[in-house]
Amino acid sequence: MQSATALDSSPSTTNRGEDDPDRADARGPMPKLPRARQRWTVRRKAAVIEAVRGGWLRIEDACRVYRLSVDEFLAWERDIDRFGIHGLRSTRYQIYRDTEVQRR
Repeated sequence: MQSATALDSSPSTTNRGEDDPDRADARGPMPKLPRARQRWTVRRKAAVIEAVRGGWLRIEDACRVYRLSVDEFLAWERDIDRFGIHGLRSTRYQIYRDTEVQRR
C-alpha cells in the first residue's frame, strides 16, 4: 500500500524554467494543501513539507500563510525524517522526542 504523501527532497533533474508547463509534470502533481485555519493533522503537516521540498511553495510563504515559525517547520522536517509520518503527531509527544534527561 502506498502512502498518501510521498516525500521526495531530491531536486528536479530538468533544467527548464519556472514558467514551463512541463516542469510541473516532471515533479508530479502538487500536493493538496490545507486551508490556513484548519486543525493540524499529520497528513496536513506532511503535505506542507512535501510542497516546500518539491519546490511548489517557499518555506517563507508556508510560514507566513500557516502562521508557523521557521523553527517549527524545521522541527516538522526533522521529525518526519527521523520517525516518519507518525513522528509528526502531537499526541504521545514524549515517545518521539529525545530530551537531555533521557540521554544521561
